[in-house]
Amino acid sequence: MTTVPTAVKATSDTSEHRVVVGAKLTRFDQIFKPTKSYLADGTEVWEPRSRVPIILIFVLAFSVLSIYMTDFSLTVLVTRGKQFFVIIGNMFPPNWNYWHKVLGPLLDTIKMSVIGSFTGAVLAIPLAVVASSNMVRNKVVLMVARGILAVVRTLPSLITALIATFVFGLGTMAGTIAIGLFTFSYLGKQLYEMIETADMGPDEAMIALGATRPATFWTAIMPQVLPAYLSASLYCFEGNVRYAAILGYVGAGGIGLTLNENVQWRQYPNVGMVFVLLFATVVFIEWISHYLRKKLT
Repeated sequence: MTTVPTAVKATSDTSEHRVVVGAKLTRFDQIFKPTKSYLADGTEVWEPRSRVPIILIFVLAFSVLSIYMTDFSLTVLVTRGKQFFVIIGNMFPPNWNYWHKVLGPLLDTIKMSVIGSFTGAVLAIPLAVVASSNMVRNKVVLMVARGILAVVRTLPSLITALIATFVFGLGTMAGTIAIGLFTFSYLGKQLYEMIETADMGPDEAMIALGATRPATFWTAIMPQVLPAYLSASLYCFEGNVRYAAILGYVGAGGIGLTLNENVQWRQYPNVGMVFVLLFATVVFIEWISHYLRKKLT
């Protein structure tokens, strides 16, 4: 492999330089040769070429390709984009008398998020333990556990909710299942990565004293990851309240169903009332979640 001198030190009696062989050149450096310069004390240094122009070229090329493949049109965006603000303008002022019809579906959305988030967060714990390489040494078990999390995580919540409506029927049950599966896959990955970064010293000490593996996990490992796990669970719950509003579009119940009906019937003042109550609910939940996360850290 080609090498390049990283520094050259000048001798005291001659102007010659003694080459100090440095690191091996990468493929990029072999194509774009580093530049050579001298410091004030005669030291010769080699500066690699910047990768930024190459990265920008690739980003630009993929952007152009994406625009071509998606038929994106800036002209349409400029000429028709103002219609978005026209619809927003029709939503305000909202129909304040419609609030009592929004309250019930909004509570259903919150209940879906609470039950789904809690169930998914609890079920993620055992699978996260099995997927942690410092807790389980069997590579086959690790691959199966991580494969389950990967498969569930690749399923969009809307698709999961749609499948759940066929199995459990229309309503909040399907939405709760979809939220629970999303929380399970998301927190499962987060938790097993937290476990793998935990200090295994206390765990090994307890095993040496004869403790069982479940006992060492709950006593030595779980206290280390518990604050971060609870913080991630609260963050996931925040998002689930917003996601649950969309699940109604596939019949999964909640405020999304009310929102979909009013959008289809062009009842924009009613849609504005839905957004006002949903916004207030999300802000309140995020405030509580932020307060609790600060207490956990």
